[in-house]
Amino acid sequence: MTELGSFRAGSYQFIPGVFQYSAGVKPDDGFEIVRVRFRRPLALSEGFSAAADHLRSVNRGVQAFCACELRSPAPFTEQGFLDFNKEYVGWLDRWGLTKDGINPVARTNVCPEVDPPKTVSLYAFCYTRPTSSKDGGGFVVAGSGEAPEGKASYRDFAIRPGDQSTEGMLEKCRFVLGEMERRMSALGAGWADATGAHVYTAYELQALMKREIAPRGAAANGLSWHFARPPVQGLDYEMDVRGVSAEVVI
Repeated sequence: MTELGSFRAGSYQFIPGVFQYSAGVKPDDGFEIVRVRFRRPLALSEGFSAAADHLRSVNRGVQAFCACELRSPAPFTEQGFLDFNKEYVGWLDRWGLTKDGINPVARTNVCPEVDPPKTVSLYAFCYTRPTSSKDGGGFVVAGSGEAPEGKASYRDFAIRPGDQSTEGMLEKCRFVLGEMERRMSALGAGWADATGAHVYTAYELQALMKREIAPRGAAANGLSWHFARPPVQGLDYEMDVRGVSAEVVI
């Protein structure tokens, strides 16, 4: 069983992951998760500033920032992804969210196929807030593609690299669904607890929905398909999932 880390300053727990993000988060008892989406993605400097402003407006400090969703211009090379992640983590460092290489903040980062941003941008974020509701709580599972994380590279360990056939995509989909389920289980959740499940791919989805996604309950509350690619060259399929108490657009 996965042992969760605790980020007390933000009132949430997390699945330890790689240095650039955790694999998922859930709030402490007495807290819930809220998602905020920008009407248009904001470049990181502008986006983090706007997120801080919003958190202040609802009487929450930046420590409550527990997950974010990024949009990038195009998939990175392996080295480019590493370089970007160091830059990204610098923002979290300045907010005091990371310590000794441990990063509690979950993340999804994908690349729109149509009208991508000119620079990496903040699309949405989540934060914790106190609640008296017995239905509070929730979770956010970070985005994951068809390759194990924490390896020397993504492509060398990817599921059926370069294979976008129906069977190839089904195998990628199975791997990612399994990872989503593993992370949800660690957070004490399942598909029935989700308020949003999302697929990020530029390839045909119908067969995957019929043969894998829907039968496993992953589309019980609908499924959002974002016509986008994972953030690293050579990957074709990504998912994330969340269960939140409220969603707002600013």
